[in-house]
Amino acid sequence: MKTIRDLGALNGKTVLVRADFNVPLEGKMDGQKITDDGRIRAALPTLKQLLDDGAKIVIAAHLGRPKGSPDPKFSLAPVAARLQELAGVKVHLAKDSTGESAKSLVKTAQPGEIVLLENIRFDARETSKDDAEREALAKELAELADVFVSDGFGVVHRKQASVYDVAKLLPAGAGLLVQKEVEALSKVTKSPDRPLVVILGGSKVSDKIGVIDNMLSLADAILIGGGMTYTFFKALGFEVGQSLLEADQIENAKAYIDKAAKLEVKFMLPLDNVVTKEFAPESTGKVVKADEIPDELQALDIGPETVKIYGEEILRGKTIVWNGPVGVFEFEHFEAGTRGIAKALAEATEYGAYTVIGGGDSAAAVRKFGYPDSAFSHISTGGGASLEFLEGKTLPGL
Repeated sequence: MKTIRDLGALNGKTVLVRADFNVPLEGKMDGQKITDDGRIRAALPTLKQLLDDGAKIVIAAHLGRPKGSPDPKFSLAPVAARLQELAGVKVHLAKDSTGESAKSLVKTAQPGEIVLLENIRFDARETSKDDAEREALAKELAELADVFVSDGFGVVHRKQASVYDVAKLLPAGAGLLVQKEVEALSKVTKSPDRPLVVILGGSKVSDKIGVIDNMLSLADAILIGGGMTYTFFKALGFEVGQSLLEADQIENAKAYIDKAAKLEVKFMLPLDNVVTKEFAPESTGKVVKADEIPDELQALDIGPETVKIYGEEILRGKTIVWNGPVGVFEFEHFEAGTRGIAKALAEATEYGAYTVIGGGDSAAAVRKFGYPDSAFSHISTGGGASLEFLEGKTLPGL
């Protein structure tokens, strides 16, 4: 993989950077505030390196899911303001991505300044399935710059114009963030210190099939939590009440349990769960054993006994990767399981284990609980991308 260091002298050149600035916002349109600027901060090392090298930076990024046309609520204006504060340099926000505003700003901006193109997904060609449409947008982007740097790890699994197609038109390399992500995840999948412990949560077995399949041949222990738990329970013959269940994945769940046994991989399921009547923030829960979920209730978290045994298993690990919360951590009464996993990973890091949090909701959870990024070896900026990397897939943006 070529990196930013393979691109030669960049002094006086214009560098197009694909970043991932898909940050969470709150508030009304005229006063939106970024609630987690982690992805902007993660881009700073690459931007600083380029600025130090004397480059003029043009950034392409997206926010939210606009439907291929301009939508003020998805403007990158809040990102531009925060980036200017964090980077300490002038950040110009274009009114479009490849139109007259973008061209004018790129032409007049000085080396040492940044031009942030407006939300690239305001252009329907960005995410088009039609190769010719994507390539046309990529050509327009390429005309703005001399060099392309891929530094948005959260989008490298997407075959999109600003991620995949433009890299074929300019001298291209990975930024420091993407390089760091690939090195961290490669350490898990290619050269882990053992035992390798994998914690998989989230709502659906179907979302994690590829990861489970790949990790069964790599891991020493796999710990299951979250909504997918109850499909595995059903595969064991347990009743799951009103808990989340993918009936079409029960046979797959059985197959994974059997495969783990054959490969002698420790495959751990919760021993107890926290159940409740309604899926609501104000709901309170009670603890029941794994095979005793009442018909009228649903499980929203792993129970305290499971937190204890999972924590002990995590602390045995030398390499630990976590993807997906093990409960509905957004609700106060069902956050204890995810909080317990985070605590165990932080302790394992202190004891010298290599710990990786696979982005998305897992990263949001540890930040909600007040952990700094330094509490873990690596927190990925890309939930979907890290998931596909752990599946062993080839990512278009790499």
